[in-house]
Amino acid sequence: MKYSAVTFTSSNMEGWQKDLLIAELAGLGYDTFEDQDQGFVAYIPDANLDIQALETLLLHEVDGYAIQYQVEELENKNWNELWESNFNPILVDNQCYVRATFHENKPQYPYQIVIDPKMSFGTGHHQTTSMMLSFILENNFQDMEVLDMGCGTGILAILAAKKGAKHVLAVDYDPICVDSVAENKQLNQTFNITEKEGSKEAIADMTFDVILANINRNILLDQMDVYAQDLKPQGSLYLSGFYDGEDLDILTEKLKSLGFQFIEKKVMDSWCSAKFKKNN
Repeated sequence: MKYSAVTFTSSNMEGWQKDLLIAELAGLGYDTFEDQDQGFVAYIPDANLDIQALETLLLHEVDGYAIQYQVEELENKNWNELWESNFNPILVDNQCYVRATFHENKPQYPYQIVIDPKMSFGTGHHQTTSMMLSFILENNFQDMEVLDMGCGTGILAILAAKKGAKHVLAVDYDPICVDSVAENKQLNQTFNITEKEGSKEAIADMTFDVILANINRNILLDQMDVYAQDLKPQGSLYLSGFYDGEDLDILTEKLKSLGFQFIEKKVMDSWCSAKFKKNN
């Protein structure tokens, strides 16, 4: 399969703006992303490259910062083989071993998650995913109704199920992610996970004991009212996908107005994950 590399550069793009743009690009068919000092590179199969759609996206999504892009057609190669050769398993808190289908089985760890990551989605390597896995390992999920919002491969949903959750709803707007969850729950025999395509409208009028949301600051703020409605009193809300400092302050202030209490946070390379508790 032939790919093109689109390099995006900006001198004033903030981290959350980059994350939001990457999420939008994924919806256009870009399937792998590589960080750079002043931007990032997005890879897309040549068959999916649509410059007009890209220009339209940038026209509507880019607000408050300037960005340039350059397209380079790459030589033909086996991208999945190349990606697999550079993908290594991870171990979280010496308890949760996350590996792909082509890695060795390690049954000595209490929790082992096997995923087919489809090149770019939630492998556990990103700091935010690792911190969310750590939160799940530290907390009680036994017999609970759990929501994994923006689920990607379903890695958080799978660990919640392995930790004893009664049922886990895994929601993502991307149909590729939804298909990935369906496949990965089979690989892990976590059949109490239900995958669903959509966004905040997909969880209206539902109730949960725990909500996991690893997305980005702006989408979290947009969906916060629905989380507050759906989470049971004394329920736990775990958030990630944003930076420590101003991002966390903004989210905490919003949640305080909705009746939540900040409990604790984790920080890794300036990325942040935080736990909140809903009051009565």
